[in-house]
Amino acid sequence: MPKNYTIARIVKGGQTFEILVDPDAALKYRLGGSVSLSKVLVYDQVFKDSKKGIKAREDDLKKFFGTSNINDIVTKIVREGELQVTAEQRRELIEEKKRQIIDFISRNVIDPSTKMPIPPQRIELAMEEAGVSIDPFTDARLQAPRVMERLKKILPMKVEITLFYIKVPGESYSRVQSYVKSVGKLVKESWHGDGSWSCELEAPAGLLNELIDRIASITKGQGEVRPKGV
Repeated sequence: MPKNYTIARIVKGGQTFEILVDPDAALKYRLGGSVSLSKVLVYDQVFKDSKKGIKAREDDLKKFFGTSNINDIVTKIVREGELQVTAEQRRELIEEKKRQIIDFISRNVIDPSTKMPIPPQRIELAMEEAGVSIDPFTDARLQAPRVMERLKKILPMKVEITLFYIKVPGESYSRVQSYVKSVGKLVKESWHGDGSWSCELEAPAGLLNELIDRIASITKGQGEVRPKGV
């Protein structure tokens, strides 16, 4: 068995299922990169306890995963379960997520006394002073509100909220609604006679470009995004 491996595990119905994976390939796959599952898995087996060498039973795999196909099970464990990472990987992930959080905050808040954006360097120093912890796997946008609450005790800030109008084809409704709910507050939804769906979304003003890019990607360029009233 290769020496360079880590464990990926998932708990289903109170039972643990583990696989042995290549740390770099598994992390790349977890983050959505293009990598063959044959490079992710270092040992073609699902375990109940990999350290003790206890293999998972096929009927348990079918019961909890709905299949005994190893590739389907590997995909679910790596993408949805707990993935062990090396110390170096964790450091790099945290630094990258920290950069994303700082960028998000700097684009979406202002100094209430000057009405000007807060420089990224000031935000980073305040994060260090506040001892902010960062989850290497959680989306930066989802972590930013918690970080901002910690920083407000050290660095006065105000979020500029804008009301956005979004309109998309009906077939894109589900994906678009799920996305916009993750970045702001839906205050109004409407269906139109041509089958399209629209909404009004309260979100940080600095999200405009991201909203335009993401909606365009989901709808293949058929969506409309603009600040309400424009």
